[in-house]
Amino acid sequence: MNFDYSPKVEQLRERLLAFFDEHIYPNEKRYHAEIEANRRAGNAWIPTKVIEELKPKARAAGLWNLFLPRSPRAPEGLSNLEYAPLCEIMGRVYWAPEVFNCSAPDTGNMETLERYATEGLKDRWLEPLLRGEIRSAFLMTEPEVASSDATNIQCRIERDGDEYVINGTKWWSSGAGDPRCALYIVMGKTNPDAGRHEQQSMVLVPANTPGITVKRHLSVFGYDDAPHGHMEIELKNVRVPVENILLGEGRGFEIAQGRLGPGRIHHCMRSIGAAERALELMCKRAISRVAFGKTIAQQTVTQERIAEARCSIEQARLLTLKAAYMMDTVGNKVAKAEIAMIKIVAPIMALKVIDWAMQVHGGMGVSDDTPLAYMWAGQRTLRFADGPDEVHRNSLAKLELARHMSLPAGAVDMPITRGS
Repeated sequence: MNFDYSPKVEQLRERLLAFFDEHIYPNEKRYHAEIEANRRAGNAWIPTKVIEELKPKARAAGLWNLFLPRSPRAPEGLSNLEYAPLCEIMGRVYWAPEVFNCSAPDTGNMETLERYATEGLKDRWLEPLLRGEIRSAFLMTEPEVASSDATNIQCRIERDGDEYVINGTKWWSSGAGDPRCALYIVMGKTNPDAGRHEQQSMVLVPANTPGITVKRHLSVFGYDDAPHGHMEIELKNVRVPVENILLGEGRGFEIAQGRLGPGRIHHCMRSIGAAERALELMCKRAISRVAFGKTIAQQTVTQERIAEARCSIEQARLLTLKAAYMMDTVGNKVAKAEIAMIKIVAPIMALKVIDWAMQVHGGMGVSDDTPLAYMWAGQRTLRFADGPDEVHRNSLAKLELARHMSLPAGAVDMPITRGS
């Protein structure tokens, strides 16, 4: 495995870092001020002007749709290994990925459409997503069942002639709060009597279809994440053409496995970027503040934490790069252990580093005067988004045990849970 950046990636990396210095960091306060102004005016669910202004600049800089590999519709797309250092940089500011059309859940949904949709559906939905004209949401998790086991899903998708009729309630539908959200990818049961992993299907549902009610937004540690949002959505007798199903009935788990692998590693790449930003803020604060006659940076406990943070970040980065390399070379299925490992490791690592950075900042660290509190909230959710730690550990343990004993076929499954 050679993890050296190619000349192409190094050039993109330098260009992206320069873009952050020129356009992202200087606009952090403006972004928050714009959302707060919208909130005070009575509607926080409005796309921000700052992101819309920066998108054309990102496209002009060649920093657009970098996440999608092997797609003739997105020739600028990179391999997972090539994308890793760039996604990491994007993760330094939580809203930045949208500027480059590389934000969740759109990235996972675009990969799903590219892999599993018909050419007609790609023309209808993938193309405007690739242009950044619309946004999308992924509807899997449900409030009435433990969605860490997606076989529990109760939402029904029943065929009626040339249409599917959908009934159910979904929540934590990230991105559905955005008024530009035009498409839902919905997972539900088409045949409850089929095999455990053949009951579910995925279908494309236009967000303006009659019978859809966005009931409420769900806050994360008090943050509403406007204008993106995480919504609870009721689907009542929602009708869509049968042509909107992906791959066919009973293929939902297969699609979910294909979708969630890249989604999980993208989250981990961004987690490493968040940890790097936190460590940077921690060091600058420690150098500038004096307590008990010494700078905080001179305190032994601070030095120990800085050293430990650097070790932890480097370890997580190497594991992420290994998983990305394997996804590129042997495929997501063979790389499932590495994907599970990094999904366990990266958010916990980022939380630890961010927590130490908050501690160095004192009371300021838990306020909104720094990005640390929001970063912490986002990383904490990743310990159950796209599969809780416990499920990934269980899957990983089974894979490890399988090396030493015979297990029944199908005993080791990757977790299927909320994707974003």
